[in-house]
Amino acid sequence: HGRIAMLATVGVLTTEAGFRWPGYLSKSLDLKFADLPGGCFDSYNAVPALGWLQIVGFVIFLELAYGATDPSKEPGDVGGISWVRYDDPETKKFK
Repeated sequence: HGRIAMLATVGVLTTEAGFRWPGYLSKSLDLKFADLPGGCFDSYNAVPALGWLQIVGFVIFLELAYGATDPSKEPGDVGGISWVRYDDPETKKFK
């Protein structure tokens, strides 16, 4: 939930600041990114349902392809190669 909340906040702030992607959000509806209103609920309601389906589908793909936890690792161990892992239980407890 934290990642989604942070992305939503950044989205609202950049939209309210006037930043818009160039081009069309939906060519069939003649809806440009510049036509989207600012604000959380107004911009949410302006995006067509098929657009939300694409967004949700992309997020699901990312979660399943890149966000899945490796079964060989302990729960919560999502760090990469440079991640420091502590084998000593006392050091791990202290950290």
